[in-house]
Amino acid sequence: MINWKYPPKRSLAAQYVECYWCIEKKQGDDSHPFPKLTPDPTAHLIIAPVLQGYQYANESVSFEGQGSHWLFPHCQTFQVDHTDAFILLGVKFHTGALYALDMSPHQVELEHVMEVDISRFLDLNRHECVSDAKGQDFSHELLRLAKDAPETCCDALEGVLLSWLNQAHSDKHSLLTCKALPLLPTMPISQLGAQLHCSQRTLERSFVRVTGLTLKQYQSMNRLDLLLESLYRRGNADIDWAEVALEFGFSDQPHLIRYLKSTIGKTPGEYAKVRDLTIDIYGGVEYS
Repeated sequence: MINWKYPPKRSLAAQYVECYWCIEKKQGDDSHPFPKLTPDPTAHLIIAPVLQGYQYANESVSFEGQGSHWLFPHCQTFQVDHTDAFILLGVKFHTGALYALDMSPHQVELEHVMEVDISRFLDLNRHECVSDAKGQDFSHELLRLAKDAPETCCDALEGVLLSWLNQAHSDKHSLLTCKALPLLPTMPISQLGAQLHCSQRTLERSFVRVTGLTLKQYQSMNRLDLLLESLYRRGNADIDWAEVALEFGFSDQPHLIRYLKSTIGKTPGEYAKVRDLTIDIYGGVEYS
């Protein structure tokens, strides 16, 4: 099992990209066949072999396809089909980053997975590094590097992203949202407007326009992420759920139980036994 992630190196890329990541499951690897992806306010550009299938499903919708694809922000938990061997190379963007970028011919859509012709989208034929792929599709070369030379892979991927990122355009809505994002983990939503010298209504409108999410939705996702990371670090040791509830701002343990049931479909006890979330299956808490 290969599992790594690296931050971007160039300052331009770091404005929009949170990290590059890779997951590979080889034939015979022992891992959960249907891990769950928890709600995520960020978008991922996922590069995969052309004929490699994918499936993301929940109670209301199922997305199936082959090859590279966009995984857009989602408020619901997706179950992913990882029964067969696979490799995925991903670009995780900062929350709201795609608002400033030219996504044509695609459109960002919450709760959605969309196939993408990665060579056409990134206009790979214009890049000199493509010639190093010896005539092969450049995505194939990136996936080879992901296995054998992760940092070289990240450098090559970042190199082809830069011309696209360089066309980004910020406006007053994206600038206001960028100021709000680092405050949301620790500051009550009701205080954000005063802190940023604007009305609460103006802030909410700009935030929804840029991210597709309300401030409350984003804050809830952030809390879930921190909660699951904390549980991941605790491993299989006995967990004091009342203590966890208090630490993460829940009124009591029943409140925590209802929250986890609604977001990941399991009670705390059920989750502790199964541990079928991607954070448990693939880790990825720390950078390589």
